[in-house]
Amino acid sequence: MRIVIVGTGAMGTILGAILTEKGYDIELVDTYKEHVDALNEHGAKIIGTQEFTVPVKAITPEQMSGIYDLVILYTKQTANHIVLPHLLNFINEDSIVCTLQNGVPEPSVASYVGEERTIGGASNWSATFISPGVSELTQDLEKTANSFDLGEMRGAITPRVREVAKVLEEIGRPVKLTDSLMESRYAKLVLNACVSGMSAVCGVTFGEVLENPVSRACVSHIGNEVKKVCEADGYKLPVIFGFSLDSLELKDQEMFEENQRMFMDLYKPAWPGKASMLQDLEKGQSTEVKMINGFVSDGGRKHGIPTPFNDKVVEIVTKIEQGELTYSVDNLKLFPKELFPFKNLD
Repeated sequence: MRIVIVGTGAMGTILGAILTEKGYDIELVDTYKEHVDALNEHGAKIIGTQEFTVPVKAITPEQMSGIYDLVILYTKQTANHIVLPHLLNFINEDSIVCTLQNGVPEPSVASYVGEERTIGGASNWSATFISPGVSELTQDLEKTANSFDLGEMRGAITPRVREVAKVLEEIGRPVKLTDSLMESRYAKLVLNACVSGMSAVCGVTFGEVLENPVSRACVSHIGNEVKKVCEADGYKLPVIFGFSLDSLELKDQEMFEENQRMFMDLYKPAWPGKASMLQDLEKGQSTEVKMINGFVSDGGRKHGIPTPFNDKVVEIVTKIEQGELTYSVDNLKLFPKELFPFKNLD
């Protein structure tokens, strides 16, 4: 099987290094030339909860050639309009395009490559890009029940999904096959929109988001909005990492406090990590905020559901991208006090 990982930030680099070490024929593709050069010259250096270096083959998009059997898509959704038309030159009717992007990217990917070639998955671990050639695994994979959730857009667990799962399980943890891909996507959206969204707003790690009672309260309310939109779309949030998301309902103070504790426990394995959106802001790049928190806001408008917390995250992160704000804990002051109906936990 000829495999290519398109988009080798932290997650793509780590997965590519592991698959290369396992003996797969794999290429790592990225537009960041310094990163590509470092990978080829020094190998993929992984630090953090695991430490190893693996020689890999890295190329730029212009160097892609031939037909790939499996494309693992880890680029930002903001680049889909460039990446996917280019990709059409290197796939055939039997190729599989597996999107592991944040948000809910499957409809966008399928609009270019066809639903018959598209499968999707959510990555259930975290990593941080440190420098060209160096990525940090910020989560202990041994404490991760499932490394990925994987499925078809229409729900069937097909032979090709099982085939891709075998590849992804080389990371060392099981892959959860799902016949409810969209529910799994919404579960991952809770993580991306909530703690990751506030990590970008405040410019801090996941742990620092949850140690601050105000940003932690924002996390709860963002999650509540995701739950409402998910259910309005006809889906139910599943259990994630053994945690029920029922407390996202936020009916009263007691449920709010339960929700706070849930997020604290849920993020213990990823405490030192920080959002990919924050990593983009640190590099002066645009983020996927409109595909993550903005996806919730769009759903709210479609169903007539207010989403003030997700709206505010989109507003703040967009202003940071435009240079009107900087990522800072001071941005918490931009969330109006009247939005918080419950007493914050200290």
